[in-house]
Amino acid sequence: MRLRQYESLRNFVEIARHDSLSAAADRLCLTKGALSHQIRRLEEELGFTVFERHARGIRLTTKGKELLLAARQSFEQIERKAEDLAGAGDRSLTIGVTTYFASRWLSPRLMEFMRAHPQVRLRIQPMIDLLDFRGEGVDLAIRWGDGRWTDCLVDALFLCPALPTGNRDALAELRDKGPEAAFAGFTLLQDREDSMAWSHWYDRAGLPRRLPADSLIIPDPNVRVQAVLDGQGIALNDALVGAEMAQGGLFALSEVALEDYGYFLAHQPDALAKPDAVAFAEWIKSAAAQTTEAG
Repeated sequence: MRLRQYESLRNFVEIARHDSLSAAADRLCLTKGALSHQIRRLEEELGFTVFERHARGIRLTTKGKELLLAARQSFEQIERKAEDLAGAGDRSLTIGVTTYFASRWLSPRLMEFMRAHPQVRLRIQPMIDLLDFRGEGVDLAIRWGDGRWTDCLVDALFLCPALPTGNRDALAELRDKGPEAAFAGFTLLQDREDSMAWSHWYDRAGLPRRLPADSLIIPDPNVRVQAVLDGQGIALNDALVGAEMAQGGLFALSEVALEDYGYFLAHQPDALAKPDAVAFAEWIKSAAAQTTEAG
């Protein structure tokens, strides 16, 4: 059996540690619904339940307890090995990033930086809320959006326009009803309640804006992609979902895109006082420029 739900497994350990979905959701900056969705998918892949649901909350099943013990030991072993490989010294640099961007763009390129700067102890901090990276001890963060943030300094990495995507059923509904009727009925998935991305898109598409009640908040972009595949709604996705589109799971529902949206390096004014932060900033901007040149 080749387990694919590793992120869900890590969150399973966090839920068990807190013995509460709510507490774990707060710690992980996820909604209870998103976390519950991850656990359901984990259980589907495992073929057994890890939690029993009851009126007062949840508790581990017998198999869940055995899995927890094995998972904790494995994660602790990985963390110890990572610390050993990083070596001694205090030259550490923490990069805040979503698992979506880390797995789909950053990870395949990261060894280039590590080979060029073996003395830097690089720590990739998975984050959901990249608007609050100071509290996580993050030196630099990689954000997606239009770059118009006032709480930090930003350097553009590369544009990655987003457009509405849905599964095959959403595409059929669009073709059957037409754009205006279909987009009036779709559930809109977004990362946070105050996001303006959908409003910006509806304005550019020349369609009436939707009410907040028509949306579903799923902060984790990877979970949001899966929710679209599962038919829970439609989402604004960028070119990093190319694999899902090539496989016929996701479909573009419009040619209208948020052309000025993309990825930005965000940091506080004092962050670049660290030479290692400067080295990473220069490297990732160079890597991003290659992405732009490659189209």
